[in-house]
Amino acid sequence: MAISLSVVLLLGIILVVLMRGGTIKAGPAVVAILFGFFLASTGMADDLQRFLNSIAQTINSIQF
Repeated sequence: MAISLSVVLLLGIILVVLMRGGTIKAGPAVVAILFGFFLASTGMADDLQRFLNSIAQTINSIQF
């Protein structure tokens, strides 16, 4: 749960920065948000969650 919230927060911050910088306008930002909500309700949601979890585990296992 903590990783999911962190990803949502990170993507939200990126979206706000893109909107404030003029790279993306409000209309496309709303479409991107709605796409995320609709994607989360499809069958692909579990696969995407597993993919993001595997990336997070890979990052956590890297030792510097």
